[in-house]
Amino acid sequence: MDPRKKLKKRASDNTNGDSTLSMHTSRKLVCLGIILGAHGIRGSVRIKSFTANPRDIASYGPLRSQDGKQNFNITIRGVSRGAVLAEITEITHRDLAEQLAGTKLFIERESLPPTKDDEFYHTDLIGLIVRTLNGEEFGKIKNILDNGAGDIIEVQRSDAQTVFFPFTREVVPNIDLSKGFMTIAPPSETDATLVEEAEQL
Repeated sequence: MDPRKKLKKRASDNTNGDSTLSMHTSRKLVCLGIILGAHGIRGSVRIKSFTANPRDIASYGPLRSQDGKQNFNITIRGVSRGAVLAEITEITHRDLAEQLAGTKLFIERESLPPTKDDEFYHTDLIGLIVRTLNGEEFGKIKNILDNGAGDIIEVQRSDAQTVFFPFTREVVPNIDLSKGFMTIAPPSETDATLVEEAEQL
């Protein structure tokens, strides 16, 4: 079992990378999934998992709602049609399960295991300052998108313009989390198709 959840890994030359879907983050919380609705009559639920291995959503202890008012101890029972089938402690009736539809499931960032070299959690990249090779500030990371062919970084410029770049070693040669910045080598021309696809995500 791969214990890492939703790592962002830069693609190497001539590859599409080893990326996963992105995570929503808020106040040092990482969203690992969302409850889609009830499954069966005994209170089981269907969950869209954002972890690299969908079953790993239950591997890091109790999950919580974004406001911290609810905790969820889940037990995985299977995976069907892209959704995790799970039981939640104390949820024993379908009506209760249906009330949880749309609930996002969070965990504290500190609970996630450390990453390997050249692997990054989405939550750690959002907000990084973006600099060019000559050290000039270019913008700030707003989001990381997955268009199916590879990851795309969304950069917010100071003038509110949004620019998209492929998340590859060539375009992103350096990431320094400790200093809070990412270095980019922008292509001479941004691929219009790439930008259009990214904006549709």
